[in-house]
Amino acid sequence: MLAFGLLAYFFSAWRTIKELNERSTLLVDPELRRLTDVLAKAVGVERITVYLYEIAPLNGLAAPDGRIFLTRGFYQKFRDGTVTAPELISVVAHELGHVALGHTRRRMIDFTGQNAVRFVLAGMLNRFLPGIGPMIAGWLTTMLMAGLSRKNEYEADAYAAALLTKAGIGIGPQISLFRKLVTHAGAPTAPAWLLSHPKTDDRIRALEGLQAKWSRDIPA
Repeated sequence: MLAFGLLAYFFSAWRTIKELNERSTLLVDPELRRLTDVLAKAVGVERITVYLYEIAPLNGLAAPDGRIFLTRGFYQKFRDGTVTAPELISVVAHELGHVALGHTRRRMIDFTGQNAVRFVLAGMLNRFLPGIGPMIAGWLTTMLMAGLSRKNEYEADAYAAALLTKAGIGIGPQISLFRKLVTHAGAPTAPAWLLSHPKTDDRIRALEGLQAKWSRDIPA
């Protein structure tokens, strides 16, 4: 059962990397490069490389192998002036957070555990609720994994906020980008406890809380 979960995860990771390799190129943009160099200096590395993933949705992602990607749709919003360079770089900082905090490795453990829990629950519930037991088990494990995913997103947001602050860019671009995303993407309709990402308003409030706390901690 655990072996099957691990096999399923590695297959999913392989398929993701294959897709990214086939549909991505190195992102070359002088303005964004200047800001990634600023982030690199704050992190203490020589360079932060970002790749351009040729799909339309607005997204950033950290691949299972640790590479950072921005979608063509997101980059185009920067090119047409809808999104600023610091706002787009805040996405890069967020994805760096996923890598630095080990969320990819944690996803492997969580994915494997999810399959194991679903298998056990499905077997138990099917004894009492034949036919619908596996459906309920799937729903319960999805709810559990959604909660873990939301926790990871808050952690990556906080990492990005700290990194952007250290780099002299500040938290402002993160917050302004989230507000723009609400306008462009609309509010999610699924219940909060089934969403893999926290509600955008909740993420903004969390960042504003960090901003206020760190402002109070700075000596006058």
